[in-house]
Amino acid sequence: MYDGSAQHQQPAVPVLGEQRLDEFLGAVPGRGHWRYRPRRVGMVWRSRAFRAGAVVTALALCGLVILALVREQTGTEGFLVGLGLAVLPVPLLMAAFRWLDRVDPGPWRNLLFAFAWGACAAALVAIVANTFATRWIATATADPASADTLGATVIAPVVEESAKAAAVLLIFLFRRREFGSLVDGIVVAGFTATGFAFTENILYLGNAFGEDQQLGTTGLASVTVGTFFVRVVMSPFAHPLFTVLTGIGFGLAALGGRRHRVRRLLFPLLGLVLAMGLHAAWNGSSALGGFGFYAVYGAVMVPCFGLLTWLAIWSRQRELRTLAAELPVYAAAGWLTPAEPLALSSMRARGTARDMARRWHSHPDPARGKQAARAVAEYESFATSLAVLRRRARHDGAEPDFAARERELLHHLWQRRDVAAPALTYAAQVTGRVRRPGPPVLPRQVPYGYAPPRQRPAQVPAPHRHYGGYNPYLHAEGAAPDPYGTPPG
Repeated sequence: MYDGSAQHQQPAVPVLGEQRLDEFLGAVPGRGHWRYRPRRVGMVWRSRAFRAGAVVTALALCGLVILALVREQTGTEGFLVGLGLAVLPVPLLMAAFRWLDRVDPGPWRNLLFAFAWGACAAALVAIVANTFATRWIATATADPASADTLGATVIAPVVEESAKAAAVLLIFLFRRREFGSLVDGIVVAGFTATGFAFTENILYLGNAFGEDQQLGTTGLASVTVGTFFVRVVMSPFAHPLFTVLTGIGFGLAALGGRRHRVRRLLFPLLGLVLAMGLHAAWNGSSALGGFGFYAVYGAVMVPCFGLLTWLAIWSRQRELRTLAAELPVYAAAGWLTPAEPLALSSMRARGTARDMARRWHSHPDPARGKQAARAVAEYESFATSLAVLRRRARHDGAEPDFAARERELLHHLWQRRDVAAPALTYAAQVTGRVRRPGPPVLPRQVPYGYAPPRQRPAQVPAPHRHYGGYNPYLHAEGAAPDPYGTPPG
């Protein structure tokens, strides 16, 4: 998008030792291979388009079946009323989880898959399994009342949480590079549970509306209003709260890396068991009467919601601290300015940088300002991915394609540097991330797309200084590059 940046010389890569610049540039994959994996050909089921189409088709079929089942239970009018009321909390919950994911936002395709899985596949499994299990228990015990209670407190939590956890597991297994932190687990689980709660609320609100029509009740005394207050106003976070515990388990497994296989198995299972337990306590509270319900709500649900909210925000701040810890090595090598790691580790400075880039480049063409702001946002995203990649390599060992992925990310950063670096440096000054005497200094304005020449700065210590004596990035075993490059003359 910014061709002018190729005019000036690029610095050395801190993890590649004495590799020459022309070798580095020649190793950057072409645009068609910027997904870090080769394209497989020869088999239809290996095609990405085929797999995506199969997933979309399966979820669409599940959605049609679950909608038909819900409509059969609620009636057409009840279905439409339930649909209109159930959709109200969905945008708020999705916006809240997306806000948590702003530091290193995951792709929307994963989140939309999670939501669709919860709303269609998990809801279909739950409604079929719960109905079958409850009827079987009622037939075996000849006590329908106890069967309903047992189904709500035992069967439903196990079935529903397992069905929702399947979406988190699929993304954890097949989108591993996009699932690497506690926040990723929370966000994916939250979107899955939001979709499930959406479908479930249609069913409950539709049935409540049908009951009001039969009884002739209206106004605040109606069953619909009471159901809406309990499920949408008081506890819209209930299902997300349960499933987030499973997501935290998968997030901890992702942080543990490949070396801790026992942890990778135990944490997701522990999170799933906790989710089932909390879900069972919530469903069982309805059998305790009004007092028991409000007691469980105040003594269990609200404290758990507050604790998990704190944990999610703390995890987000931890991601920002990762940028401040991992990116200075690239600043020392000359890929970033010294102030950029400080600006990139602050959400306020990030927003300020995008606003400043839009303002500086909006004259005389506002479209250029939007393009510049988008370039800064992309720069921030690539820099975050670079920090996460380096953190994983330090804690879990480098993957075989680490060097190629690092080169690609640095290539993306260098393309946008002339627009993003001045904006981030200025944002670091105005937000107090960089202390300097006097007012902040505006960068010298240059024509859009022009890249002033720069000298190649000094290299930083070789990677064996950061990886406990083992350097997985050297091209030849036993090679010993000079840990310090030659400073520019």
